[in-house]
Amino acid sequence: MERAFERVINISRNVNRGWLIRYVHINGASLFFVLIYFHIAKNILIISLKLQKVWNVGIIIFLILIGTAFLGYVLPWGQISFWAATVITNLLSAIPFWGILIVNWVWGRFSVDAPTLTRFFSIHFLLPFILVFLVLVHIIFLHTSGSSRSISIKRDNDKRNFYPLFIIKDVMGILVILTIFSVWILISPFMLVDPENFIPANPIITPIHIQPEWYFLFAYAILRSIPNKLGGVLALLIRILIFLLKRFWIREKKNFKFQKFVQFKFFVFCHCFIILSWIGINQVEYPFDLIGIFYTVLYFILAILL
Repeated sequence: MERAFERVINISRNVNRGWLIRYVHINGASLFFVLIYFHIAKNILIISLKLQKVWNVGIIIFLILIGTAFLGYVLPWGQISFWAATVITNLLSAIPFWGILIVNWVWGRFSVDAPTLTRFFSIHFLLPFILVFLVLVHIIFLHTSGSSRSISIKRDNDKRNFYPLFIIKDVMGILVILTIFSVWILISPFMLVDPENFIPANPIITPIHIQPEWYFLFAYAILRSIPNKLGGVLALLIRILIFLLKRFWIREKKNFKFQKFVQFKFFVFCHCFIILSWIGINQVEYPFDLIGIFYTVLYFILAILL
């Protein structure tokens, strides 16, 4: 295991400007999830799930993105990465009859070790190519069906050409984001990294508090709020699949963007996301456990009613 850790650390040392590539990669994942969550929130608000093909491909992209991020989080092979891999892969043991066999097959041994790191690295490398393909399919379906967002403009005289006004606007937005991102990675690149993850992975020593990256904290809080392992795994799946199946009970075809009650439910849903993320940082003790249970129930109720 020590050799595996040394091999991972030496990657950035043997490449010119490896430190910069590593900082961009670490913080780029966080930036990517920020943009993804804003994109999902916007499309929930404007009822984009009416576009069935676009919405379904988007959910599949999000699921693969979660898998890619998790596999990448294991690769630094620090204490938190090692134990996060142990905890998450052990969730597969909740599968009846074949759970333990599946876990050992994923590990490659009887515990998380160098073979696990090797296969996780290979899958982490391949999944982004699948993501790029699905994003292209996502965009093609969007241009085929059109957007569900109404611009509320009836006359052609009030419309503007996409070029140059909107091109300049989008380029300016990208430049602002990249500027903030550059300052971020050059001044405080480890702001969102757990300090304990700089300790080499050690299966003998268990960290006091194991927690995932910030973009998985709300899911981790939901998992901890359910005492049964199988129930927690099912809750993690349902929190995603509920948006995939939600289109079957959507009846209205109009845009709800300007309806106050729907907006209220949406912002309460965002509030649940933030509170659950905060609960995921804290240890399982009073009053955080009770708050986590309450907001987990509220999260699923709003996901159904939203």
